[in-house]
Amino acid sequence: MDFLSNLVQQALTIIYNTLSGMGFANYGIAIIVLTVLIKLALHPLTVKQMTSMKKMTDIQPKMKELQERYKDDKDRLNFELANLYKKEGVNPLSGCLPLLIQMPIMIGIFYGIRDFQYVGPTNFLWLESIANPDPTYILPILSALTTLISSKQMSGSAPMGGGANGFLMTYGMPVFIGYISIDFPAGLVLYWVVMNIMQIAQQAMISKSN
Repeated sequence: MDFLSNLVQQALTIIYNTLSGMGFANYGIAIIVLTVLIKLALHPLTVKQMTSMKKMTDIQPKMKELQERYKDDKDRLNFELANLYKKEGVNPLSGCLPLLIQMPIMIGIFYGIRDFQYVGPTNFLWLESIANPDPTYILPILSALTTLISSKQMSGSAPMGGGANGFLMTYGMPVFIGYISIDFPAGLVLYWVVMNIMQIAQQAMISKSN
């Protein structure tokens, strides 16, 4: 994980120095550019994950029908579900693999930006320093709001479960993200907000194309 974290910090430094040469010496802009580049690089994995989850959602009615019909015969149920997956061209695990690949990358980015040592001015828009938490709470609020929008998009296109679990995932997680963002460096929260905005845009494009 240290390798990924160091790589992120080196990339952020290169982007900042490049922007400085262009007359835009600002770490906030550098973080935004870095986030955009990372999301674009991970776009194929994101598309694969979201497409697979969409397919699983589409066959949910058929799966529930089989589960009800063969609820007393698990062997037959597993057999029929396997046939359904084959017929529909769905792999129930294919949505997990891209996520598993992205997770260590995202964790590396988290630590890389959180522990980044700034060597120039750290002001950005209304913030005096993105190395410190946002005293206005604007970024934490945006982090919660964009996480909520993204969660609602995912809950509408993927089987997240109902009841308390579904409610917790859709509404509890954004509240938790917003709460912990209060104490995080503003630069890290800025990364999270930009990443969410791109995630929302990607989800909307994929949903529209399908």
